[in-house]
Amino acid sequence: MKKILSYFLYTMLIACIVCACSDRLDIVRDYGYRVETLPLPKKLVQGETVNLEFSIVREGYYSETAYKFRYFQSEGEGILTYRGKTVPVNRFQEIGSDNFVLTYQSRCDDQQQLDFVFENSFGKRVEYTVAFSGESVEENEE
Repeated sequence: MKKILSYFLYTMLIACIVCACSDRLDIVRDYGYRVETLPLPKKLVQGETVNLEFSIVREGYYSETAYKFRYFQSEGEGILTYRGKTVPVNRFQEIGSDNFVLTYQSRCDDQQQLDFVFENSFGKRVEYTVAFSGESVEENEE
């Protein structure tokens, strides 16, 4: 009886091990990321143009991940361009590479704030704010 019980337990143990193993590989495609810019000038006056040099810093790499951005100008007035074309407010624009340059031209002397929303092809969003005043530039990543 002990022999039959031990065979039964060994069979159950082997069955549990076999069922626990899986042939499927877990492939990670959806990595986190953050957005950075190079330092910006401290003073921005009406008519002045500044390049916003962005970098998407990925936590991992999956070659088919695409990124896009949109922006809102919550304070002030100005024009944002990407690749020589004016970027419409609140419309997603595809990003060609992890490092890209947006050009902003101020149209006022008041406080100015640009709120960016970046999104990858898996729906992960990162918000980034750039605020200009007459005296200094502030950068905040949210």
